[in-house]
Amino acid sequence: MCPPPHPRSVTTGPDRDKDATMPRPITLFTGQWADLPFEEVCALASGWGYDGLEIACWGDHLDVLRAAEDDSYIEERKALLERHGLSVWAISNHLNGQAVCDDPIDERHRGMVNARVWGDGEPEGVRRRAAEEMKLTARAAARLGVRTVVGFTGSKIWKTVAMFPPVPESMIEDGYADFAARWNPILDVFDEVGVRFAHEVHPSEIAYDYWTTVRALEAIGHRGAFGLNWDPSHFVWQDLDPVGFLWDFRDRIYHVDCKDAKRQVGNGRNGRMGSHLPWADHRRGWDFVSTGHGDVPWEASFRMLNTIGYDGPLSVEWEDAGMDRLVGAPEALEFVRRLAFEPPASAFDAAFSSGS
Repeated sequence: MCPPPHPRSVTTGPDRDKDATMPRPITLFTGQWADLPFEEVCALASGWGYDGLEIACWGDHLDVLRAAEDDSYIEERKALLERHGLSVWAISNHLNGQAVCDDPIDERHRGMVNARVWGDGEPEGVRRRAAEEMKLTARAAARLGVRTVVGFTGSKIWKTVAMFPPVPESMIEDGYADFAARWNPILDVFDEVGVRFAHEVHPSEIAYDYWTTVRALEAIGHRGAFGLNWDPSHFVWQDLDPVGFLWDFRDRIYHVDCKDAKRQVGNGRNGRMGSHLPWADHRRGWDFVSTGHGDVPWEASFRMLNTIGYDGPLSVEWEDAGMDRLVGAPEALEFVRRLAFEPPASAFDAAFSSGS
């Protein structure tokens, strides 16, 4: 299985002309910054030296309905990015994507999805409107000149993860069939506009570990519109190999989020499932930490990204409840930039082409 090339998405901003020769860009995912106005986040990221943003479709960062229908809104967003010297290779709509397949739909979703998706809160209506929101997201991405949408799928069967009460196989099969039935029409729109969906393999999703990823891809017939967002933090605390995952799914790695996690087990009390405790509670069995402070094997991971030919963005996802984000985000950028070295072949070719 040989991976296809990963051409860069169309970019906005002053980096457009140099994009073909620049190293993999490092972007900041704005999801954890959506409490701030988008222009303020642009100014912060630019000041720290980020190449661009992975823009979240919540807060005031990107309204996909306006982006899909209003030319002036798209031009305003592009101008804002250009003013701060930033590009965009991906947008993300995790929160609304979650509601496409979730069961139950409840007050957790009301506080998370767009108000137009929630509507009257009737569960099946929420799911249908969430699906329409994801179609709008594909159209918004295309109009912004972006090729990749990152997000969640939700899952009808995550509630069965403990496998007790005993779960019949027919119930699991129905969960994957439900995922395919709801997401194939969404992916049809992605195909129509030339955009790919990068599903983040993550607990609570239809694909949350290695074997569920295999099964999810099988459920939708391995169609090209559906790929993966590789976020190694969720592999670490599940005792999965993030580097091996890159190799085995090398033809499906459409985007990379750099987020770290730290195991806090070993004292006989802290459990991996988190014990319903809030982030940063010392009794949890694991927690998110700033990139480079956890258990992700980053150097081996970046070497494997080189091996599989991934040349898309490396997006820093800051999520550390124990560190000030104004400290953590620039620190994470420097860590990733230090390790995101060029593949050896590129360096070798460059040396000889320059006459060295």
